[in-house]
Amino acid sequence: MHPMLNTAIKAARRAATVINRASFDLDRITVSEKSHNNFVTDIDQAAEQAIVETLLKAYPDHAILGEESGPTANLNDDSEYVWIIDPIDGTTNFLHGYPNYCVSIALQQRGVITQAVIYDPVRNDLFTATKGAGAYLNEKRIRVRNPDRINKALIGSGHGTEPRDLVEYLRMYEVMAPRCQGVRSSGSAALELANVAAGRVDGFFEKGLKIWDIAAGSLLVTEAGGIVGEFSGESEYLNKGDVIAAGPKVFAGMVAVLKPFA
Repeated sequence: MHPMLNTAIKAARRAATVINRASFDLDRITVSEKSHNNFVTDIDQAAEQAIVETLLKAYPDHAILGEESGPTANLNDDSEYVWIIDPIDGTTNFLHGYPNYCVSIALQQRGVITQAVIYDPVRNDLFTATKGAGAYLNEKRIRVRNPDRINKALIGSGHGTEPRDLVEYLRMYEVMAPRCQGVRSSGSAALELANVAAGRVDGFFEKGLKIWDIAAGSLLVTEAGGIVGEFSGESEYLNKGDVIAAGPKVFAGMVAVLKPFA
């Protein structure tokens, strides 16, 4: 296992300790609203701090881009190594005790995602990937499922929190649901991308995501034999934030259905 991946795993487990301890007493969590129905808690911040401390202890010269703390001062266009962190992807689920959230950590090297960890502290599921070395769930190799037609696929999805996001999502749901075996929305984009990699769902789509929602999961999917792209099928999803992920045949079918929303 790559030493940088080992460090990311250690960081994710440290964050999970913070999260699990807080999950037993949710009423004591301090919550603020960043935007409409978009929450941050003191646990998000404490978990991110645990991750950052672990990463920088091992790699003090690396840059950090965290959802809660933002970029470190040394993050710029010339940064060779950038850690991209979402300490709790699925904060609303976490706040309600709904057991579907995760820690997401990715390493971007010269603009390319090379290491990925997604850790589900509820199920103790550890998803890992190193570019060129495959994707794993609890140290067992995983592969995307690839039905030959979209009508055999179970599709994961997600939506933003603003009313306009919900309206557009309902339009996308309206065209996707009749063409597949079902559409599921779990509230954690990172975990759904990991589930695509593990073959638990056959595809995933969502618009308006941030890079920390996508980075680790996108490497898991591609290392598991899948494709990640924009709604148009192009590959600028990390910057644009609109994502389709699936096995090759399902990906083609999803792009055909969702391209009008690109």
